[in-house]
Amino acid sequence: MSSHHRKRPQIGLIGLGAFGAFCLPHLERLGPVLGHDPARPDSAPLAEAASRPVVILAVPVARLAEAARAIAPHLRPGALVIEVCSIKTHPLAVLRAALPAHVELLGTHPLFGPQSGRDGIEGLRMVLCPGGAPSPRARLAARMLRRLGLAVVSMTPEEHDRQMAWVQGLTHLVARLVSGLEMPALPHTTASFDHLIRATAMVSQDSEALFRTITEDNPFVAEVKAQLLEKATALFEEKTVQLAA
Repeated sequence: MSSHHRKRPQIGLIGLGAFGAFCLPHLERLGPVLGHDPARPDSAPLAEAASRPVVILAVPVARLAEAARAIAPHLRPGALVIEVCSIKTHPLAVLRAALPAHVELLGTHPLFGPQSGRDGIEGLRMVLCPGGAPSPRARLAARMLRRLGLAVVSMTPEEHDRQMAWVQGLTHLVARLVSGLEMPALPHTTASFDHLIRATAMVSQDSEALFRTITEDNPFVAEVKAQLLEKATALFEEKTVQLAA
């Protein structure tokens, strides 16, 4: 392996909220990390974190354009800018519009979070969606992620969003419906019910902003909502017809 590949990358991490703070110790296994968060006076200055050769934006979709404008003047030519949002087509379009042409973009989606990764990230999946033609920097990022033990897969931003409309959109919609039910105390349950409640609990601590991103900002979730509503309506109407017969 060449010295270029052995070199530990210097990383700037913008955003030290729940997910950014979760990522920090894992990223530090790859190289020195400078973290910046406007809500954290003790964090590194924005200009220093944004001038690193690899800059990771760990901010919600709603704040992505603002963060991109803030880092734009400090990005070095050829820097790799990585975002970690739960959808891909919209965030990458935002970054392309806000950032200078001399940087490379890489969309990523860790298919895990602070809850599912609390016991370690070995073997968990990470989706990569290059923001352009595959480049040496993007390939190097994939190799670094594999060094963390992650299972890395690549796909286009549109393919990602189409899949996540079902994988995440359906999960969060059903979980929101189940968690909104006024259930009585249930001391005696079945294994299938327990699985349902555990699945609901896994996403119940996600923020409202994340729920809206997954269920509203992904353009392909509209189809999931329509099918879910259609099937639920047909099911209840069928039961009503049978009772009336």
